[in-house]
Amino acid sequence: MNKSVVITGASSGVGKAIALAFAARNYTLILASRNLSELELTAGECRQMGSRVSCFESDVTNPGDMINLAAHADEFGTGIDVWINNAGVLAAGRFEDTPVEVLDQVIRTNLMGYLHGTHAVLPYFKKQSFGILINNISIGGFLPVPYGVGYSASKFGLRGFSNALKAELADEPDIHICDIFPAFLDTPGIQHAANYTGKHIRPAPPVYDPARVAVAVVRLTDRPKAETMVGSTSVLLRLSYALFPGITRSVSGCVIRNYLRRAEPISKTDGNLFNTVAFGNAVYGGWGLPRKPREHRKYLAGGLLVLAAGALLLLRK
Repeated sequence: MNKSVVITGASSGVGKAIALAFAARNYTLILASRNLSELELTAGECRQMGSRVSCFESDVTNPGDMINLAAHADEFGTGIDVWINNAGVLAAGRFEDTPVEVLDQVIRTNLMGYLHGTHAVLPYFKKQSFGILINNISIGGFLPVPYGVGYSASKFGLRGFSNALKAELADEPDIHICDIFPAFLDTPGIQHAANYTGKHIRPAPPVYDPARVAVAVVRLTDRPKAETMVGSTSVLLRLSYALFPGITRSVSGCVIRNYLRRAEPISKTDGNLFNTVAFGNAVYGGWGLPRKPREHRKYLAGGLLVLAAGALLLLRK
């Protein structure tokens, strides 16, 4: 069956990887982003693979844009089978050093953007009596990120929003709400981030191939389920915070502070929060192409040792 799929934030990173994965199935794609020129490049790659594609310039923080996107997708795709909330931003820095307008924009994009998209598409799903909504949330929905307070607030909020909506739609068995929680990914997201730390930042290892997220998303359109963890690191971190929240927070804070003390200085920037940027618009961020999952075991073992050492230090106090 040729499904119609809407993807927000499809011009780079995991959104672009998801678009290419669906293009391999020749699905009808409606790709959305603020960056229309880069979106057209993604669309060109998808068309070469045989997909019918439409690009729609939009900003998830504007509910009117999402209403127009849904109407366009319904017409172009003759209905909407799948809607993927994916567009997101990141701001790093001490809470008091991060301008409040930056925190507002992170919440507006990561949380309200998903609410706007869902609010726009849900009437179409109800009219059809079916549909699949996929929320790309990240492990940040379970693990608070020090020096990323706005990001953590948005991701924890997304889990609450999604779970409440699932309960509300319990009498709609063919409308599925699926949340996906990937670990750290090799995408341009860090390069695009607002950065008020004054230091060069990078994702914590191990970084995973965004194609793994794309594969997981495509599978959800065949077999929807409420939650999907991507990467064993995400499972470990979720479990760690569930069992030892205080210790996990303390260890993660220490790790980030130690890194920032050693990191190279960099000018403060608001990244792509308020405007698109002309760099880093590929699938990968250049952090080193991740290897096979089993080769991440050394990082997982190291993480467990760090967690255990932190626990022992804290228990001795």
